[in-house]
Amino acid sequence: MSAQITKPVRPMFRLLSLMTMAAALLSTTPARAAAPGITTNTATPGQFTLTAQDAYLNQPDGNQVYSWGYGCSASSTPSFKPTMPNQTCGTMQVPGPTLIVTEGQQVTVTLTNNLPAPAGNTSILFPDFSVTTSCSAATPSGVQGLLTCEAAPLGTVTYTFKATTPGTHAYYSGTQGDLQIEMGLYGAIIVLPSAPPAACTAGLPLTHPGNNARAQAFWKEKDFRLATAAYDHPGSCYDREYLFQFAEMDLNVHRTALAQVAAKAGCTAGAPGCSLQVPTEPYHPNYFIINGRSMPDCMDPNFDGVYPHQPYNGNPHLHPGEQVLVRVIGQGRWQHPFHEHANHTRVLARDGNLIKSASDTYSPTTGAGTGALAGPVLFTTTTTPGQAFDGIFYWTARGLNWDAYGHNPTSSDANAKLPCTPDANGYNTGAPTAINYFEWCQDHNKPLQGAPFGDVPGGGPATLPDPNIFTNGPWYSGSPYLGPDATNRATGPTSVFQPANVQANPANERAYAFMWHSHNEREITTNNVFPGGMLMMMLVDSREFVIDESN
Repeated sequence: MSAQITKPVRPMFRLLSLMTMAAALLSTTPARAAAPGITTNTATPGQFTLTAQDAYLNQPDGNQVYSWGYGCSASSTPSFKPTMPNQTCGTMQVPGPTLIVTEGQQVTVTLTNNLPAPAGNTSILFPDFSVTTSCSAATPSGVQGLLTCEAAPLGTVTYTFKATTPGTHAYYSGTQGDLQIEMGLYGAIIVLPSAPPAACTAGLPLTHPGNNARAQAFWKEKDFRLATAAYDHPGSCYDREYLFQFAEMDLNVHRTALAQVAAKAGCTAGAPGCSLQVPTEPYHPNYFIINGRSMPDCMDPNFDGVYPHQPYNGNPHLHPGEQVLVRVIGQGRWQHPFHEHANHTRVLARDGNLIKSASDTYSPTTGAGTGALAGPVLFTTTTTPGQAFDGIFYWTARGLNWDAYGHNPTSSDANAKLPCTPDANGYNTGAPTAINYFEWCQDHNKPLQGAPFGDVPGGGPATLPDPNIFTNGPWYSGSPYLGPDATNRATGPTSVFQPANVQANPANERAYAFMWHSHNEREITTNNVFPGGMLMMMLVDSREFVIDESN
């Protein structure tokens, strides 16, 4: 069992400050997300050698929760994608390593059971694929279980399948699932399309080919996508992507498992009395996790050393007009009604099944035809246990009826007087290097504030609090505007009570922070304390801020 790593308890005032700050629509830290994983951890692409082991997961209340998880074998050398600093694939993590393969690729996963002997057999199910196991080979290895071939304690079993379907897929234990999945034995497979449409390589949106790509190149922003499209279809092109695996944990189950493992230490696997009898009902989860972490831990970097067994985070980030691919898997026992604030999410596919309309004629073989998708546009993306979906989210500020950048034609600041030339769809897409690229021009120069404090246009419908009055709280953002100096223009000269976004934010970031969270109120708590649980922030920045997922 891995040693426990003590994690300091986060003071509640810090959590409340984060929530207040988010309500004020501003971030104080750059996002670090994407969909990191491994393409192989042997000498051959598509081959993975995994282990199942136990360790402790850190939670925001200071608890270390005894858990089980899949990880890379100790002797393996993983190949990571995309490249990020401090990448690791330990011998146990929750969720398990994200396996990244290509459509049509032959995939082999070899699993060694290094769980404590009383845990008994374990296995992996790959529900969207036709799997051949070593139990069915001429020289059997492993034990045939109820659902699949299982590895006995210290034993090994191999699973082989062809990655026939692009998209996001789940994998998880097929042995005593009520206990083993609850303990953390689950992960994701991302299958990249073998023939992404040529239109997707030019940069999005499709109606303005290349402009997002040119904007990215101008600001020297790296590309952290795994591919240019989620499927072999032009309706699945995207600019950036994030993977979220939703689950929950009942601390009583984990503590009971730990107590029984300790009490039976040294027993012989399979011998009388050398097995766990852990009740999993009644079920009362008190930790609600995104990629193995609860808020605010899920907003810390990927591969942060504070979370040695929880390497993946959850903190999406975008620029106005970008198409963000959201990959979601329900890995627990409960259904989670998750709400992505700021816009609806358009579902592309479920479990790798692209949802097309009857009029779709696009052929990935020839690249000809028109592609029409028919997935629903959802206010709340209900996450179903065992099911994955891929969706597209974007934000443009359209319909606000005020200028999101705080432009002021009478200002002496050049950034305040940027033009907005509408394209056929009403967006400022002709200037991909401009800070206000993809601004909704109908609202250009429209004021928000009735009596602004600083250099922003006046006469709007709202009266915002004076950011220099301390009773508004030191975390009040002070500005509802995007842009590198919009906050300074909206708050006036620096004073002793300057808002926190000026004190703490990166000099060039003035983001909107939209809460993404479960609509089951209990699920945004950590051990029944709010805020926590299934809650994160979608950060929206104007183009001059470089979104670097490797920070």
